[in-house]
Amino acid sequence: MASFSSSCLLLLVVFVFVFDIAIGITASIPSYFPGGAALHSSLKKSGKKIPYETHYFPQNLDHFTFQPRSYKIFNQKYLINRKHWQKGAPIFVYTGNEGDIDWFASNTGFLLDIAPKFHALVVFIEHRFYGESLPFGKHSYKSAKTLGYLNSQQALADYALLITSLKHNLSSDASPVVVVGGSYGGMLAAWFRLKYPHIAMAALASSAPILQFDDITPWSSFYDAVSQDFKDASLNCYQVIKASWAELEAIAAYKQGLVELSRSFRACKKVNSIYSARDWLWEAFVYVAMVNYPTEANFMKPLPAYPVKEMCKIIDGSPPGTTKLSRVFAAASLYYNYSRGEKCFAIENQADEHGLHGWNWQACTEMVMPMVVTKESMFPPFSFSYEEYADECMKSYGVRPRPHWITTQFGGTNIEQVLKRFGSNIIFSNGLQDPWSRGGVLKNISTSIVALVADNGAHHTDLRGAVEEDPEWLIQQRKQEVEILHNWISQYYLDMKHST
Repeated sequence: MASFSSSCLLLLVVFVFVFDIAIGITASIPSYFPGGAALHSSLKKSGKKIPYETHYFPQNLDHFTFQPRSYKIFNQKYLINRKHWQKGAPIFVYTGNEGDIDWFASNTGFLLDIAPKFHALVVFIEHRFYGESLPFGKHSYKSAKTLGYLNSQQALADYALLITSLKHNLSSDASPVVVVGGSYGGMLAAWFRLKYPHIAMAALASSAPILQFDDITPWSSFYDAVSQDFKDASLNCYQVIKASWAELEAIAAYKQGLVELSRSFRACKKVNSIYSARDWLWEAFVYVAMVNYPTEANFMKPLPAYPVKEMCKIIDGSPPGTTKLSRVFAAASLYYNYSRGEKCFAIENQADEHGLHGWNWQACTEMVMPMVVTKESMFPPFSFSYEEYADECMKSYGVRPRPHWITTQFGGTNIEQVLKRFGSNIIFSNGLQDPWSRGGVLKNISTSIVALVADNGAHHTDLRGAVEEDPEWLIQQRKQEVEILHNWISQYYLDMKHST
């Protein structure tokens, strides 16, 4: 059997690491603020689904050099909900990740749910180079010369400048700021608290795999977790998926194999390679494991509650004699067509609906998260080669990754010993059904660096808006988060009172 190439697997990993998590290659202003003049006065409603005003902030292109080009300004999009805002009250800031900020806002109802309790202002900031926040407009992805300004450090500095300016313009400089994020956004929230403690007094980092770098977390952990999710739902389901790849591989031996595959997979266009079909199936299983939410959701795509279980019901309930590959296709169709609106499937060249393609660059520079697939997994075995990976990045962008830069910049190795000494006020929340949880912080580091772990939780389930069907464990987890934040914010106000 041909091995699954590192570039293909990591491309898949990129698209899975959204909100973010998505997975690596296949992210009025006073005159003394850098960036100058006034906040754009033109506002527009973000749409009926998200109750936010849309604003644009004149942001610096480069915060870390003083070359002429570093003073270039671009318009960074951010959203505000001030319905419950009282001057001096907390400001909840979502640290945007790799995609359109409206998409994340519409899937992060938790902040609006708790805003009344805190009389809080809710702000969602779009990450540079995603959505509408394109420093070079339609040329932003033109080459490494422009993409070189896309990295996590620049993004954190964007948030720092925007938050500081916003507080000043609201005449609410003393308001406590809590940064919140999920997936890559959760990583940014945790890192922001560590890098800018004078701006954010607390962070809620949900499904934030800050330990997925270097060799801190076993490289097989992600796909081991996906496989375990399916095995827990049904051992037979896991075994069928595991055996189906050999059937797919065998198709290549037949002259009309791809024609038959295109027909049986209801492809909109002829499938040119079995690897396209494999990617399509692979993506469905990985995404569903990530978003195995306890209620219906429409994050990646419309899906039922506990979609892993529903996929396995399809596989286990197939008529006798049905091939393994046919069963697996039927299960994957749940992901792509739960709403039954698709007449055919775009097996190749699927559209990037949420503007995630910038992550390819980030994965080719700083966000290097090595992954492998072992023979115990339900996926075909796969190994990671840094040299091969770097060569692919050089071919795509003309750059080579810096595999140790994230841990150099933000830490991660011996995190318990390190953060115990200088970190505080961070909640790391994870659900163990989320494959990214194995790269997260899963136990308390100190009394104020807290890990909340839910056995049945998926990818940042806690940040979703509350619904009547929410299970009790999720209700209690959110209550616990609110209680912790309330205590930290109360202490903040108490400290402020004693310092005056």
